[in-house]
Amino acid sequence: MAHVGVPRGTARKRRSVALLATGVLTLPVLAGCTSDSEGPTPVAVPQDIAPASRDRVADGSTLTWAIDAVPATLNAYQADADSATTRITGALLPSLFPLDARGEPKLNPDYLESAKVIEQEPKQVVLYKLNQQAVWSDGREIGAPDFVAQWRALSGKDSAFWTARNAGYERIEKIERGKDDLQVRVTFSKPYADWRSLFSPLYPKEVTGSPGTFNDGARATLKNTAGPFRLRSVNKDKGTVVLDRNPRWWGNEAKLESLVFRAVEPKDRTDALTAGTVDVADIDATTANGIALAARYRGGNGGPPAHGPGADITPAAALRSWALAHGSDEEAAEAAQLAREKNREAVAVYAAEQKSLQGFVVRKSLEPAYTQLAMNGESGALSDDRVRRAIARTLDRQELADAVLKPLGLPAKPPGSHLALAGQPAYKDGSGALGDQDTKEAQALLADAGWTVGGAVRRTEDTKAGSEAEKKASGEATDKASAKATDKASGKATDKASEKASAKATDKASEKAAEKEEKGEKEEDDKASREEGTYIVGDDKPGDGPAGTGVTAQDKGPAGAYAPAGTPAPAPASVKARIGKGGKPLTLRFVLPSGPGSQPLRTVGQKIVDMLDAIGISTQITKVDDESYFKDHIASGDYDMALYSWPATAYPATDGRPIFSKPEPATDGSLLVEQNYTRVGSDHIDQLFDRAVSELDANASRDLLKQADARIWAAAGSIPLYQRPQLVAVDKKLANIGAFGFAAPRYEDIGFTGRQAAGSPANRKK
Repeated sequence: MAHVGVPRGTARKRRSVALLATGVLTLPVLAGCTSDSEGPTPVAVPQDIAPASRDRVADGSTLTWAIDAVPATLNAYQADADSATTRITGALLPSLFPLDARGEPKLNPDYLESAKVIEQEPKQVVLYKLNQQAVWSDGREIGAPDFVAQWRALSGKDSAFWTARNAGYERIEKIERGKDDLQVRVTFSKPYADWRSLFSPLYPKEVTGSPGTFNDGARATLKNTAGPFRLRSVNKDKGTVVLDRNPRWWGNEAKLESLVFRAVEPKDRTDALTAGTVDVADIDATTANGIALAARYRGGNGGPPAHGPGADITPAAALRSWALAHGSDEEAAEAAQLAREKNREAVAVYAAEQKSLQGFVVRKSLEPAYTQLAMNGESGALSDDRVRRAIARTLDRQELADAVLKPLGLPAKPPGSHLALAGQPAYKDGSGALGDQDTKEAQALLADAGWTVGGAVRRTEDTKAGSEAEKKASGEATDKASAKATDKASGKATDKASEKASAKATDKASEKAAEKEEKGEKEEDDKASREEGTYIVGDDKPGDGPAGTGVTAQDKGPAGAYAPAGTPAPAPASVKARIGKGGKPLTLRFVLPSGPGSQPLRTVGQKIVDMLDAIGISTQITKVDDESYFKDHIASGDYDMALYSWPATAYPATDGRPIFSKPEPATDGSLLVEQNYTRVGSDHIDQLFDRAVSELDANASRDLLKQADARIWAAAGSIPLYQRPQLVAVDKKLANIGAFGFAAPRYEDIGFTGRQAAGSPANRKK
């Protein structure tokens, strides 16, 4: 099931120069972030797939698996490829190093006899020895021509190929045939630690050999495949993709006769399960709870059902209803009989639905993805790393993880790494580089950045009492005008004329002073009306009374106090408690999706708002459509804070760099952020990624990644909150399918246990 806030695969074009407003981090604690002697961290939750040996799985049958929509393309290397593309091609195409239950890539013996680095100097050389039985569905051997064609299509050197990513392929210098057709020799121009990520999935040369076939030939069909299944049909009108057994498959024969992927929107999954039109579906917590309720449903034994229609009817109410239905009052009897009939119908329909749902079980694990709080560091208050770190240290990550995972019965330990999850070899808890939740430390960081409690209150400086100001201004003007008039009249007029001139000058000066005072008061009023958070006694505010009415100490001031006109009044308690700077409160725009499937994000978002509010940070939640959430807000930078997820990877040196690399200024002044939607990065982080991806010693490469992760924590642009739950409704009779966790499905082993008739089992109502 697709999840809101999960970025689709985007171009992974490397960028090395960028803008970081927060400056260089000086963090002595990071110096010790190297390898340690601790053992590997266990996987938080194992996969839940009802494992069964192949001899316990019946041959034949059809399985129907829900997907969100028929994929726009079957070419996994195009920009509009999605999770359905990955799921379908996983059954059709070679994957040379699929992930195991711990998230580690493991050699696939169905396609490879061996693959290893045979030379490091002067250049890295990898030799692939192919399984001699491996063939495409047209009978042609899988070989070097397929590797060469895919390299050329994905190297980025030919812009005619519309590719979404080229990471690793641009480092290949050449590909040659080895001693025979079953050997492929790949030489790299620069060392590449993640070479196992290449050529999975591997497409036939008929697809990758030319821009035309690459761009358009594999969008709606795949004529040549090499998996346990082959593509039979794609029907967008019916919303189905149908696979059947590949007769040329050389491995263990698929237990299923056919595999149908059916488009079912997440909101319709419960209805599809109830109707029996799907056997497997990713579900949300609401549907999972519905299946759990169905397992406890009882009815038809004479007593009231456990839940649903009729569950609230007491024995007394049932007796009264029966009495009315069989009473002498014909009108009342008719109404009672009609009500009883409607209730029986509702109970019957609900009981049938519950019986259908009782055929399913919820397989649950933790999805290989984590949800994070992202803070946009491009501009504003969050461009200061001290503010970001303060927000991060305000959060109780454990409480947030508990809110999502505990109700589902899943462990709720917050992730300690941006680059790996618990159980993976590269995992190490680096959150210590940021620090634990600590309100006092958060407040100290904010104060150091100039954001203080009460800082949202604006203070008017040099304001004097109205009567004193008027007297002083009038007196100074009168004295000055009088002296000037007296000097001018001296020696030219009598004492009487002198007095007359003096009086005239005095009157004129007084008028000017009065005009000046009136103008000054008006400017002060206008200024006050524009300044949020400024409260001046005597101002004409809405609701304060008619114009000219002053606010006295008895009206608003503290008991026993007298505040003349012009005296600043105390700000409301709500403003005093706000964090602010220079009279402006620290207010952040928190963007969240509004759809019904996004309720967990909104629940977590509200808890974050409450945590920030407790220390005086204001947060404005903006809810937007699910469809526009990522494209129009996250990717474009139209947010201060947001919640979205990143999938885990076995190749963090390659896949992590575009997510955390320092953004690069474009010629038009904008930022080229690649996948770093927080716009937070540093040269040091980039350098650590570059060294890790070129380090062929696996342990040394992981040490570099752990150092990079510590720096990412310290930059505080991304705060991992919890590993996402993975809930899958599965027919109880199915084996080797469910919540896979890290691992790739083994499609050939999936099937029904016991005697399952051939045909479509996904219609229990027949």
